[in-house]
Order: sequence, then structure tokens, then C-alpha cells
Amino acid sequence: MPNAVTWIAAARPDEAIAHFEEQFKFETDCWDTHDALKSGAPGFVLLDVRSPALFAKSHIPGATNLPHAKIIESKMKEYPKSTLFITYCAGPHCNGAARGAARLAHLGYAVKLMAGGLTGWMDEGFELEES
Repeated sequence: MPNAVTWIAAARPDEAIAHFEEQFKFETDCWDTHDALKSGAPGFVLLDVRSPALFAKSHIPGATNLPHAKIIESKMKEYPKSTLFITYCAGPHCNGAARGAARLAHLGYAVKLMAGGLTGWMDEGFELEES
């Protein structure tokens, strides 16, 4: 008897490959971000797009704070267009990281969202710092 899971057939393997591999162009995860930051040469700017008050309470070490609504051309002039940004916010219940990513893309920057945000970071057991 079909149920909500089996009612619609799964994608063919070739379709699944294309779909899931495409996602890696748009997001990364906390573990990979942590490993890259530990390397000392991550190749990206980690952008916390929450408010300065929330950033001061706790944030990922090495992150830069720029609230998503303040991502405008004049604030981004210090970064070459070749800069890759990784955005994060509070967690999967928050769309701030996606808002920030969209704003960066509109300004011509490469960007990925860090899936899970701070919630995911803490779930992995990684440390936070305060300002």
C-alpha cells in the first residue's frame, strides 16, 4: 500500500546524482567549514549575517559580522570580486544566511550557505567565541 514516502517514485540514479551534486555549489556544512578554518588558509570569508548584538554574544571563531540587510556595495568594496563568502545565521530555522547569500550574489560575489548555522556548529561540538 503506497504511503506519503512511496507514493511518488524516487528519482533515477542519474537524476539523483545531478540533483545532489548540484547542491554542493550552493552550500557547505559545518564540518567542512571547521576543517577549512583550521587549515589556516580556508579560501573564503566566513560571514555571520546576524545582528552585532547576537554576534557579540557568540559566533564562530574567525567569522566577520555583517548583518544581511547591510550587505551593500559600499560595504563590500574591500573585497575583490573573486572572494568566496560562506554565510551563516542562527540555524535551520533562520533564513538570514540565504538572504545574505542572495545579496552577495546580486553584488557579483561567489557565495555558499553553511547549512545548519550556529545550531549545526554547536551540534558538531565546535566552540564559539564572544566579542
